[in-house]
Amino acid sequence: MSSGKIQFAEQDGTFILKFVGEVRLTLCSALDATIEKIFTSLNFSSIVIDLTETRSIDSTTLGLLAKLSILSREKIGLLPTLVTTHPDITRLLQSMGFDQVFNIVDQPLDCAHCLADLPPQDQSEAVVKAKVLEAHRILMSLNDSNREAFSDLVNALERHTQ
Repeated sequence: MSSGKIQFAEQDGTFILKFVGEVRLTLCSALDATIEKIFTSLNFSSIVIDLTETRSIDSTTLGLLAKLSILSREKIGLLPTLVTTHPDITRLLQSMGFDQVFNIVDQPLDCAHCLADLPPQDQSEAVVKAKVLEAHRILMSLNDSNREAFSDLVNALERHTQ
């Protein structure tokens, strides 16, 4: 079981997601549902993802963040902002090409009081596999090194979801 959580807030059209602890696959259904909620909102103007309390983040979660960035550019023409103060997390984001699809900053937000935990989502194994596959395909689309790093995993997932 993951020792992480994702918190969420909305303030004047700015949606804030805060990742705390170890953010893994178990939280991805709730994250994906929240991404859908953000992009159906009428008063949406920006997105900030706070990674200042993130200890680790898996590739499925990174793929969903890339999806969020792509949707943000399509819907409002803006790159979301990622806040990171940990050098290892920052290096990971840059190695995945996230500096091309996010504004990465190192100044934490002052919004702790406005955040609430995302509710857990019960999803079937097939739905979870489909989300993992989608997330990794998106990561692969960001750059050649991601394509190389995740092609075997995506091929294996594709074989097992047919």
